[in-house]
Amino acid sequence: MKKELVFVIILVVLVAISLIQAIQLNGLKAEISELGTKGAASQKISVASGKTSGSASIPSSAQQLPQMVGGC
Repeated sequence: MKKELVFVIILVVLVAISLIQAIQLNGLKAEISELGTKGAASQKISVASGKTSGSASIPSSAQQLPQMVGGC
């Protein structure tokens, strides 16, 4: 086989892979935006109904993060 033919085959394979990934990425974007709107709607409903699931607390190790900067 000639070198040019090998390069063309590799180029076609890489373009095909990138097209497949672009299609998959577009699908993921659609799913994320759909879940985001569903999550926002359910959050509005729970706030409007007055139901709370409890308060979120930050662990003590996470509260000390600003003091931990620098690695010492």
